Amino acid sequence: MTSNTAGSTPHGDLAPPQSDPEVRKVTPEDVRAALQAGFADFLARPMMSGFFGLFYAVFGILFIWCLVWLGKIWMIIPAAVGFPLVAPFAAAGLYEMSRRRQRGEDFSWSDILTVMANQRKREMGWMAFVTLFIFWVWVYQIRLWLAILLKDASFSNFDGFLNTVFFTPEGWAFLVIGTCAGAFLSAVLFSVTVVAMPLLMDRETNFVSAMLTSIRVVTENPVVMLSWAAIISVTMLLSLVPAFLGLIFTLPILGHTTWHLYQRAVEPAES
Repeated sequence: MTSNTAGSTPHGDLAPPQSDPEVRKVTPEDVRAALQAGFADFLARPMMSGFFGLFYAVFGILFIWCLVWLGKIWMIIPAAVGFPLVAPFAAAGLYEMSRRRQRGEDFSWSDILTVMANQRKREMGWMAFVTLFIFWVWVYQIRLWLAILLKDASFSNFDGFLNTVFFTPEGWAFLVIGTCAGAFLSAVLFSVTVVAMPLLMDRETNFVSAMLTSIRVVTENPVVMLSWAAIISVTMLLSLVPAFLGLIFTLPILGHTTWHLYQRAVEPAES
């Protein structure tokens, strides 16, 4: 039977907003332990965890297919590279799974999906807006640099686009500038969401406070948290290589791990 604790309900009747949480020092050992716990969560419910990864992967495949169908060849690489930016929001169900397992609660598909559906009544919708806005900025700035640096290039097919980008001086300049801009946007998004998403799932607070808490975690633990960001980036990008299918496994593990890292980075709420 599913527990009726406050954490397991669909957040319909929540306690009054609490003060901003305190952040902790995070060590490499915390990251290692969080990864271990995240992997254990995945193995405990592989089908349910894998579903969220599969959904994300299928959405990515359809997204790229739509770009090809619409003839937006130039957007394929930027979209594929920028697509992982929305992963924190896609992992909301994984955070809820980890939270319930951590509390020893039983849960079903309906429990997790109900909690996710109820997030639209809370602050998670604003975090989704922030995430998608940064993704939109990523795509727009790529289009801007394409227009400035590769304005005379023809992108009638994908091979032509790759040849222009990787084998011309203008293409190299585009790659350097686009990579720097993408790294900056990724760092911004990581800083404002790394613990903000699980924090909003865990307790009643507003999205601005959640983002500020997330930024404080990063600024007070810059080396460890940026190392975690690098792990996420490399893992997600490598997962895109086999037609997005690697995300079926990596997204759930990273999502579960993020929950456990949040637990180590932020002081628990007062009872």
